[in-house]
Amino acid sequence: MRDFHQPGRSAVFATDGMVATSHPLAAEAALDILKRGGNAMDAAICGAVLLGIAEPQMTGIGGDCFVLYSRPGQPVKALNGSGQAPAAASAAALRAQGLTEVPVYSAHAVTVPGAINAFCHLSESEGKIGLDAILSPAIHYAQNGIPVAPRVAFDWPGDAEKLTGAARMHYLVNGKAPTPGQLFSAPGQAEVLRRVARDGAKAFYEGEVAEDMIAALSAEGGLHTAADFAAISHRSDAPVRGTYKAKDLIEHPPNGQGATAILMLNILSRFDIAGMDPFGSQRAHLEAEAAKLAYDARNRFIADPDRTTALAHMLSDDTADKLAALIDPAKAMAAAAPLTEAVHKDTIYITVVDRDRMAVSLIYSIFHGFGSGIASDKFGILLQNRGAGFTLAEGHPNELTGGKRPMHTIIPAMLATGDAVEMPFGVMGGAYQPNGHARVVSNMVDFGMDPQAAIDAPRCFTDAGEMKVERGYSDAVRAELAEMGHTVIIPDTPIGGAQAIRIHDSGVLEGASDPRKDGCALGF
Repeated sequence: MRDFHQPGRSAVFATDGMVATSHPLAAEAALDILKRGGNAMDAAICGAVLLGIAEPQMTGIGGDCFVLYSRPGQPVKALNGSGQAPAAASAAALRAQGLTEVPVYSAHAVTVPGAINAFCHLSESEGKIGLDAILSPAIHYAQNGIPVAPRVAFDWPGDAEKLTGAARMHYLVNGKAPTPGQLFSAPGQAEVLRRVARDGAKAFYEGEVAEDMIAALSAEGGLHTAADFAAISHRSDAPVRGTYKAKDLIEHPPNGQGATAILMLNILSRFDIAGMDPFGSQRAHLEAEAAKLAYDARNRFIADPDRTTALAHMLSDDTADKLAALIDPAKAMAAAAPLTEAVHKDTIYITVVDRDRMAVSLIYSIFHGFGSGIASDKFGILLQNRGAGFTLAEGHPNELTGGKRPMHTIIPAMLATGDAVEMPFGVMGGAYQPNGHARVVSNMVDFGMDPQAAIDAPRCFTDAGEMKVERGYSDAVRAELAEMGHTVIIPDTPIGGAQAIRIHDSGVLEGASDPRKDGCALGF
């Protein structure tokens, strides 16, 4: 239980349904779907699409999604809603131009948006109340405007520097980033969502809406065609799973980086983490070293599902043993070889559990803040730059090739004991996400924290040669980490943002939401 003398956030308890996400209006809209008879999938899609209006720098209908979902007594399922590179895309062509990586803010970085295709499929196959009801809240706020929340307003100005052309018209208010409480509207997206609600995914991937996106990309030198948009597909693959001290961590398979979190926990399981100070330098150091090794494996192996061939190697005990043996408990190792692929920090996450205990863990993103910075002229659809997740290295499994899906940083998760799902959860924050999953799981398993405390706890993350240590750590810990050889900084913004719902055996649901974001957990 938290110290009520200190600022903090209490867990939310309910029995008939629970939502946790990063914006209160999205949480409320999703909860209303549950109250109206929708199930967890209906509610999760409703909240996610609305978040594209509430947090447009983080996500939107021009992006991708990944989903884990479960029903009691049934295996957890994974839905891959990531889009593919256009058929004409070629790493060789970009190398011939002298490029060594995919230009982040360019049409070459834009893959076909996969989220709408996935949402329409999941609504039909798993939902109960139909797209018209699911999309109604997002249509309302897109048409009439939504007040900009404080954290969203904090992020908007820096991210908006990358907006170009029509995107500046659609995502600035009177030429400027909106301030807290100012209304932001997206009437063009409202019209797109009305068409999708009426006609399904084809309203997005064919006809006028697709032509609007293709025209914007072509004007920027993109190779996208109507055939690329019409060929959009999703895939269903078995989740990947690892065990940490009798708890099972269930992650989305490649091209997501979920296996990285499992490998990281496998490495940490070789050390007595539970015997350490949870907020001390020793635990922070070991976590940083495990992350360097796990992320190095990710950089080598994670790619399009059909090109990832070393997944079993990443998840094996032998690999964890060998990597753990490389860690010096008192000295930092060099950082992993840097990615030529781009990594990001912007996404949204929502989790929902309904009265029948269907659980959904859904993550949805446009990659960088405001994605590629390119928006379609008429409808204002902001296009993701997820293709910057490809490498141009010849022969690499993640090499840019037409029709391939790039390595993705966004990953939903579930914590379980055997086949019983106990907690759908996710940690936003781009490259931090596997580290964030490992940190939340360890906080709960090693230190007995409840979900809210596990989320509230201070974070650190080694990234690009620097160890980012939140203000929640003491100066003494920062000094000790520096003595071990870490390049320690205090980041300008907090690290990531998490949401979780724990399903108790008693039938009670316990929601937790990260104070680093604007959102909340709501139940009924």
